[in-house]
Amino acid sequence: MKSLKASQVLPNDVLALVQQYVQGELLYIPKPPETQKRWGDNTQSKALTALRNREIREAYRSGASIQALSLRYYLSEDSIRKIAYRRI
Repeated sequence: MKSLKASQVLPNDVLALVQQYVQGELLYIPKPPETQKRWGDNTQSKALTALRNREIREAYRSGASIQALSLRYYLSEDSIRKIAYRRI
């Protein structure tokens, strides 16, 4: 995230209004909700996680133990159970 100087970006009347509430502090201005991206939209993380979870469910249905899957995927046994028992 890049830092900007408010006096160079905001019109004077808007800057004066903001200064009524905040002076000399860092202020985060979030994007509007309609422009925010969901988790995994910028990377393949979401798809890779879904693929991993599908593999875990298939391996569990084929007889792999929770403990073996936990060691194989470096996840806790509770996490493996949540993935394996989840209905799609």
